[in-house]
Amino acid sequence: MKKETLGFIKQAIISEIEGYEFYRMAANQSEDADIKKTFLELAEEERKHVVWLQDLHEQLDGKAKKLDLEMVDPPPSPDFFDWSKLDRENPKTMLSVFGIALQLEKASFEFYHKVAESSEDETTKQLFSILEAWERAHYDTFNKEYQSLQDDWWSQQGFAPF
Repeated sequence: MKKETLGFIKQAIISEIEGYEFYRMAANQSEDADIKKTFLELAEEERKHVVWLQDLHEQLDGKAKKLDLEMVDPPPSPDFFDWSKLDRENPKTMLSVFGIALQLEKASFEFYHKVAESSEDETTKQLFSILEAWERAHYDTFNKEYQSLQDDWWSQQGFAPF
């Protein structure tokens, strides 16, 4: 079971690195300083998750002391970012960014939920539950804004029923 858990942790690390790189790319695509800052904050959150997962991996592999879950930040509220400065006149690019972010975040929270439920190691179970909550908060935030951007785009394209 320990080998399987270590494999789950490695998979989670790769997922978080992908999220980190994606949010950095999204920041580079944004022309607005506030939106760029928001995406860089998301990238930083993903980087923290990598560190926590690496610490857990080292603990379970016997290379480090027990992971102190008190050092793991609680998940943010679903409305933690202000997306009011998104370009709503041309939402196509942000729709794509948010659509990909939704896919990444959903895959992450579903994976973390599965691992947390199946893990026999209490620290692994707790950390993956925390990470699940983080990714759900990201998903909920992106989903709310994605729906708004989608409505804007449909309206601009004449798809709206009004």
